[in-house]
Amino acid sequence: MATPTTNEIYQNLVAQMQSAINQRIPLLPKSFLRVLAKSIAAVFTILYKYGSSQFLQIFVATASIKQTEVLGVSLSPLVSWGRLVGVGDPKIASAAELILELTVVTQTGQIPLGTQFLGTSNGVLYLATQSVALDAATVYVSVIAAADASGETGTGTIGNLPVSSTLTFVSAISQVNRTVTVDEVTALGVAAETEAAYRQRVIDKFQKRPQGGAYSDYEEWAELTPGVLNAYPYTGLTPGTVDVYIESADAVDGIADSTLIDAAKAVIELDDGGKASRRPVGAFVKVRSITRSSFVVTVLGLAVDNPGSVQANITAAIEAYFLSREPYIIGVSVPPRNDRITASAISGITDDIVSAVGGVFSSVVVTKAAIPVTLYALGIGEKAKTTVVYA
Repeated sequence: MATPTTNEIYQNLVAQMQSAINQRIPLLPKSFLRVLAKSIAAVFTILYKYGSSQFLQIFVATASIKQTEVLGVSLSPLVSWGRLVGVGDPKIASAAELILELTVVTQTGQIPLGTQFLGTSNGVLYLATQSVALDAATVYVSVIAAADASGETGTGTIGNLPVSSTLTFVSAISQVNRTVTVDEVTALGVAAETEAAYRQRVIDKFQKRPQGGAYSDYEEWAELTPGVLNAYPYTGLTPGTVDVYIESADAVDGIADSTLIDAAKAVIELDDGGKASRRPVGAFVKVRSITRSSFVVTVLGLAVDNPGSVQANITAAIEAYFLSREPYIIGVSVPPRNDRITASAISGITDDIVSAVGGVFSSVVVTKAAIPVTLYALGIGEKAKTTVVYA
């Protein structure tokens, strides 16, 4: 039922007043009864809208994540649902932590706590988290991202630097070479969880109740790890083992590195209090990264008025289709199945876009390792990506 407009309520009130007094109300805009009807209609509209907005908060799919104050109580409806069902709050952004290698020229003095370094490639400011004595030819100092060029706090992926990247002292120290290098990445910076991702986590928790070590439990535990986008659990080939494949939220193609893999394994095995209350005692967990299989989609005979724009739309749509494909695990995955890649589906996506602009194309060819594909089912821990070409 659609919410009535203010004018509809006003007209209804006028009709009821005319019926009650058995005569027509004057049409003058300043007529007392018409002014009264408009005032009452405005009140009813506010109540309708307020009631409708509150009704939406009782469903996870429509609950607002914004802070709302009701009767002096401030809360976020969506986060309240998350806390109630055991998901907790949205994951916050974390800062990258690095260990820098410094070359000492004069072995005297120290690097004070809070010494500032500037990333050469990303412009992020890092602070030393400890004091280090300059008592060797090479010393190492731990730093954490603290600010970036946009005026933010440096948290998230912007602070990530690979090993061997260079930084410089903001204020030079004469005993040490001004340029330093990254020796080790101790913690990757992770972006804050989006509203859509958090909402999906809450929905998943409702749909996949804890069962003491079922597939859905391992999926949930692994995805609690900052930086893990998706997790896919399987029964291991060896009795008593569980294989969990994880997808990184930040790395290229979602390929998780050893740091994220170790972190996910730790989260699966121990809860926030350090207690082994999660995985069953007899289960041995192996955490691995997903694999990413490459496909090539060739669109043949495309004829349209604006080929550049149309090709961009086709490429974006096909890439989104491949990125949405993921393994299907019975008891974990929510239908519809997204583990199958079909040439007919890709042709349909292309046809929708081309037909909308009055164009034509002859066919679509999908290949994997130069072998034509009509139907492909993703395997264990496998996801897909594509390159679209036009001929």
